[in-house]
Amino acid sequence: MSAESVLQSLKHGPMKPQAEKLTPAQKRAVAEYVSGKNFHAGASSHVAGKCSSTEAHEAVSDLGWNGWGANLTNTRFQSQQSSQLSAADVSKLKLRWTFAFPEQSRMAAQPAISGNRLYIGSADGNIYSLNVDTGCVYWKSHLEAGIRAAPSLITSKDQRLAIFADLAANVYAFDANTGKRIWQKKVEEFPGARISGSPQVYENTIYVPVSSVEENTSYDAKYECCRFRGSMVALGLSNGQQIWKTYTIPDPPEKTKINRNGTQLWGPSGVGVWSPPTLDPDHKRLYITSGNNYSEPATSTSDAILALDMKTGKIIWSRQITAKDIYNGNCETKDKLNCSSGPGPDSDFGGPPILLILPSGQRLLIASQKSSVVTAVDPDHEGEIIWQTRIGQGGPLGGIEWGSSADADHIYAPLSDTTLIPQKNDDPDLNPNKGGGVFALDLATGKVAWHTPPLSACAGRQHCGPANSAPPTAIPGAVFAGAVDGHIRAYSTKDGHILWDYNTARAYRAVNGVANARGGSIDSAGPVVAAGRLFVVSGYPLWGGQPGNVLLMFSAEEN
Repeated sequence: MSAESVLQSLKHGPMKPQAEKLTPAQKRAVAEYVSGKNFHAGASSHVAGKCSSTEAHEAVSDLGWNGWGANLTNTRFQSQQSSQLSAADVSKLKLRWTFAFPEQSRMAAQPAISGNRLYIGSADGNIYSLNVDTGCVYWKSHLEAGIRAAPSLITSKDQRLAIFADLAANVYAFDANTGKRIWQKKVEEFPGARISGSPQVYENTIYVPVSSVEENTSYDAKYECCRFRGSMVALGLSNGQQIWKTYTIPDPPEKTKINRNGTQLWGPSGVGVWSPPTLDPDHKRLYITSGNNYSEPATSTSDAILALDMKTGKIIWSRQITAKDIYNGNCETKDKLNCSSGPGPDSDFGGPPILLILPSGQRLLIASQKSSVVTAVDPDHEGEIIWQTRIGQGGPLGGIEWGSSADADHIYAPLSDTTLIPQKNDDPDLNPNKGGGVFALDLATGKVAWHTPPLSACAGRQHCGPANSAPPTAIPGAVFAGAVDGHIRAYSTKDGHILWDYNTARAYRAVNGVANARGGSIDSAGPVVAAGRLFVVSGYPLWGGQPGNVLLMFSAEEN
């Protein structure tokens, strides 16, 4: 990692809690020390692997893959027309090119595709527009902080925009053709606030979910836990101005008690929105899932599915799935000074609800939880629970971490249930025999249609586990799911047998000339399928996984 990448981690990433009390100068000193490198003298104008052609964004009537879930309902399903890839083609998939992100160790954001262009952001705050056939770079720009959300694309006769969001709670609009920044808007001033879910765009409004890392900052018993409140924010597309903002906890936190360390505690807090909203324009609603409370008292909106009015942001209904889930990082310490007297299981939602219509005409919202429970509710009757199915054990790193996908017959749920093994050097390893598997559940009943157990691919490998944490992607006849062991696999939607398997955890020769191109674990970002191509990002060293820095493009035929 470069000094710049380490600094991003200290300011906005996984190491923010540990660096909370450092001055800006101290953070820079730490970054140079641990990386063994100096900061670059200035931003380089050179872009390796730049496209020789300056062709405009190819005009298309149908976007290849937009945002996190490909569509407003977050199904992560691509039709035959959009995917241009059949189940029969899957076994023919071959790697065509590899793009590597310089001096990075983590790939947390998936790309979005429109016509001949791909848009993606990296953990160091760089964003790129690439050619889908070659991986060459049309343009590159930079945000204030790292990115873990897919961009959302807007195409019309008079404008083509790419909407990005970063881990400092900023939203940006870029000209998709040129990379020119049009506007920037900060949606939350609370320290540690971030945008981890993709913004969704409908007509002239951008809907932005807001979460935070305060849950981890509270690991320090001297920290006054906790005052962050999750929210949804609506911005105007043309200028980024706020239209409305709705907190998931209506009232601000108040002082509650003083812990045994003499530190003032606050509450209620938490209930971040970690994933993109699901839009329902026909009913003028948007649906979100929420996270756990960080501190007491418990609220009724945590670990819940909520419906909001698209125009005003008013909460129409809220259906709590797990009550009294109060949890923060201090609950993992010996003394637990900042932990609730009855800590919850940390079973919040990391993925969005999926909006579906059954052949009977009944509408369903289906949400997958870290508890390992998949829940279907009726969006037209205040979230009344229709069915629930448990597929595993669940827990902080268990259950369904980042979401599921669905077609007309099944919802496809990946199981994490990973287990960390402590090491003397404070670098936890993964249990190579714990977790993983892919499940298909019947949409109408929730009954398990099939279950494919994890394969054993970790023999002799460190930082390797079978967990399926990344959200899957479905096409007619096949569902793609990545694993922490580095494999991307395609499963038959009929019976779950494996159609194709590729190990991404290896070295590559990158089209942009990066020398240390390597894949690793596949975790928070799911596969993207569009126009006969499969795109996979590989590398995720958090929670015992393997680092990596690559974007891979596969296709069944030479393009």
